[in-house]
Amino acid sequence: MKRLDNKDWLMLNNIIYKIYATEELTEMRKTLLEQLKMVLDFDSADFFLWNSAEKAGLASPVTYNCDGMYTQTCDSPDYSKGILYSGKSLVYRETDIISDEKRMESEYYKKVYTPNNWHYSLQMILARDKQFLGIVTFYRTIGKDNFQYDDIFLLDMLKDHLAYRLHQSVKEKTIRHDKISIVEAVKKYDLTNREETILSLLLEGMDNIAISNKLVISVNTLKKHILNIYRKLGIKNRVQMFKMIREQV
Repeated sequence: MKRLDNKDWLMLNNIIYKIYATEELTEMRKTLLEQLKMVLDFDSADFFLWNSAEKAGLASPVTYNCDGMYTQTCDSPDYSKGILYSGKSLVYRETDIISDEKRMESEYYKKVYTPNNWHYSLQMILARDKQFLGIVTFYRTIGKDNFQYDDIFLLDMLKDHLAYRLHQSVKEKTIRHDKISIVEAVKKYDLTNREETILSLLLEGMDNIAISNKLVISVNTLKKHILNIYRKLGIKNRVQMFKMIREQV
């Protein structure tokens, strides 16, 4: 097992921090691959998300030193599909599940590996609550040695953090999808122009005094408008309002 020095631990801790702190998912994945290059020897890499829409498949590739075209357009090889959709996070080398000779004879190897001069790969399957979320693959070119168990050990410390982050992103998208916009709320619940303005300011996080001053109305008048908005929307408080309506149109 790899014995990490202080520099390695600092780098890994920084990577874990960026996994959670980088708000935009694409930027997080780009940063991840760039920083992993400092602790893991690979020549190319791609990071795909699982698209659970009607036509499910791998989507939204982020790559390092490759364009991701080959892996996105080719179906996963039969010998790895059981692992891919097992619902568990896992780090493994392709040579751990199939002999190198058989792998080189496969159509996937010929279509994906050969054009890129790749030979060995190390894969990180990301899943949580039995839901497949994405896959990161690291490649080494022909002539290089295979990945070692030390490399698996490094990625194993990151896989659960990445899976959790992707899972949270999926949940947030689901919540946003269930919400309606301000425009939709106005049409659906017949809000007046004044009620629409107040609703927008409430969603911006403004308190009653600030809204009253902005609209040049008394706090009591504002409260009547808010109660009328709540009545029309069928809610009782701001918490329910934020759960129901998107802050952006």
